[in-house]
Amino acid sequence: MTGAARLLAWSCALVALLAVAPARGDAPSVDPREAAARLAAGGFVMMMRHARTEPGVGDPPSLRVEDCSTQRNLSEAGREQSRRAGEALRSLGVRIDVVRSSRWCRCRDTARLAFGAYQSWPALDSFFGRPGEGAARTAEIAAFARDLRGPGNAMLVTHQVNISAALGGFAAPGEIVVGRWRDGGLRPEFRFTVEAVPPSRD
Repeated sequence: MTGAARLLAWSCALVALLAVAPARGDAPSVDPREAAARLAAGGFVMMMRHARTEPGVGDPPSLRVEDCSTQRNLSEAGREQSRRAGEALRSLGVRIDVVRSSRWCRCRDTARLAFGAYQSWPALDSFFGRPGEGAARTAEIAAFARDLRGPGNAMLVTHQVNISAALGGFAAPGEIVVGRWRDGGLRPEFRFTVEAVPPSRD
């Protein structure tokens, strides 16, 4: 599938998901210190887009989840961004009790460099170019949020398309969109970034 075809498929998937999802609106941006203060209450789901990658859109047609050489991976700037993000969150005192990651290498590397230990979770795998997989994965994330209890928080390292489906809006590389279960669904609360770099497309 060409890059243009993948982009068209992603756009169609997002439109379909938004058509059946409740209106949520985009999460407002806040300063990292304000984010840390709000996260102290616990029980939040933080969806972090993987850090900056090498140029490209999606992945090659030959993608194999277990083989990083078949994927679009973090750039050196993305690796440094991941390290700094983890350091910044620790310095802000943000409590993170659970770290889960997409099985894609760029997400696993982001999680490992930022947080150390993590658990791979297929619900966070990208469905870019595979719109039929989106609804089930988004439902799994919502169920996880429903069952999450404080005082800790969960960090889910994933892809732009997954964040848009679960919480709405666009997330830049390394940006964190925060939501929680309320009013019968996973709702966006706010977003923040602890390491700003030029955005890339996913």
